[in-house]
Amino acid sequence: MTETTQPARPPVWPMYRSLVGIGVLCAVLIVLVFDGTRPIIARNRAEALERAVFTVLPDATRRVTFALVDERRFEPVTNGSGSLLHAGFDADDRLVGVAVEAGGMGYADTISLLYGYSPAAETIVGMQVLTSKETPGLGDKIQTDEDFLANFAALDVKLDETGTTLRHRIETVKQGTKSEPWQIDGITGATISSEAIGDILAASSAYWVPLIRRRLEDLETGGIDAAP
Repeated sequence: MTETTQPARPPVWPMYRSLVGIGVLCAVLIVLVFDGTRPIIARNRAEALERAVFTVLPDATRRVTFALVDERRFEPVTNGSGSLLHAGFDADDRLVGVAVEAGGMGYADTISLLYGYSPAAETIVGMQVLTSKETPGLGDKIQTDEDFLANFAALDVKLDETGTTLRHRIETVKQGTKSEPWQIDGITGATISSEAIGDILAASSAYWVPLIRRRLEDLETGGIDAAP
């Protein structure tokens, strides 16, 4: 009987070394790509935010970014994070409104948006969705539906007599049933997404509007000081 010779197994170490090397190379490439694209992404986001500010504050010709310090006052900043607002000024350096970033959960994922607030009119005067993953053709109508976006031309956010609370909380109602200036006409077929916009604006305005009204002078004087 002829003895069968088993083929020799390849050494394990060279294979392991190759796999580890490929893994390390891929990790390095990912880090390099991430570091290389991060400034571009940041610049694109800043440019998109700049455009959005002037969209929700159409009467503004320049903006000044402010940070909320110690929950008590607003100070102009050039770079920063945290609680930031974007004050819009006209050609005569008059404050025309404040753009506020806000966010919350939609149907598919988090929705982030920017809205403009006019202290003089005590209304929200514009809204633009910054990021959204809502269902195409349905939920994404919050970005394109003209009737829905018209809700935010003059959405009532007046304060009560104490100046600390909204007189009426923003609410989203069934499409075609809006009867009050603080209500948002929802979108049929995108109920959850349109209600999410209402909830985001309700929570954000309830927090920010009293603060802005109380420290309006910080924004007005700080904006003049920051004028070019």
